[in-house]
Amino acid sequence: MQTPEAQPSPLELGPWIRHAERRLAEAGVDSPRADAELLAGHVLGVSRGRVASLAVMGHSLPPDDVTRLDELLASRAARVPLQHLTGQVIFRQSLLHVGPGVFLPRPETEDVAGLAVDALLESSRRAPQHSVVAVDLCTGSGAIAAALADEVPAAVVHAVELDAEAARWAAANLERRGVALHLEDARTALPGLTGQADVVVSNPPYVPDGRIPPQAEAAQDPALALYGGGADGMQMPTAIITTAARLLRPGGFFVMEHDETQGDTVALALEHTGMFTRITGHADLAGRPRSTSARRIGSPGPEQHPVDGRMSA
Repeated sequence: MQTPEAQPSPLELGPWIRHAERRLAEAGVDSPRADAELLAGHVLGVSRGRVASLAVMGHSLPPDDVTRLDELLASRAARVPLQHLTGQVIFRQSLLHVGPGVFLPRPETEDVAGLAVDALLESSRRAPQHSVVAVDLCTGSGAIAAALADEVPAAVVHAVELDAEAARWAAANLERRGVALHLEDARTALPGLTGQADVVVSNPPYVPDGRIPPQAEAAQDPALALYGGGADGMQMPTAIITTAARLLRPGGFFVMEHDETQGDTVALALEHTGMFTRITGHADLAGRPRSTSARRIGSPGPEQHPVDGRMSA
């Protein structure tokens, strides 16, 4: 009588995480422990905190889970972005769907979104009878617009994206939040909102031509979302400043992310419009100048009603 073939023994979660951490560290991943735990949480369908608890308790992994985990680990070690493997990312308080074809939100952009959220809340408090309006130019995955909608529910939020592939991800993230998504060029977008926005925020393409981003994962971001045009990368940021000046009402708030080398250039571009005051640079958590804000001055544009609708394209 033939003896049945022995099945492989389940692997414990704790040893797998330690193995994955070592492999990811050898591959140059910045946060190997966190990524290992997040991959495990994705496969097990639990939070990262729960993964840590299960590992301490000696949780065993079925063979199918081990196979799936090893496949994901190999991809992450090859520097496939973690978010592409899990299909999601947490941005401030918002859970977003992401994947190939869209720029992945970065931690420094959360600071930019926070400045926009604070300004929108301030506008709402100062004029409670006024329906506050926000515009996110070059929305990409919709991360900033989602944060505005989630954290300032009373706001009317518009998001603008030119790339059709990125707009598909934005639609998945924004339609259920009631954000109006516009498939338009940010340089000419939303003529019907001239002079009506309380807040305009943007994380535009700004990387100087020819510069290779230091992170291996960034090579998988679409070039359209990275390069701002020109040796200094300022063509698109300068155009965004012009659009913001057109869209904002007097006293409206503008904030834009930029490269750490562009702070002075952005401030000069804002000054040269003659339409902004209170120009202020902001550093990221590493102390690098990564965004600039300003307030709109001057006369409002012609009175028009805000664009309605959940999505236009």
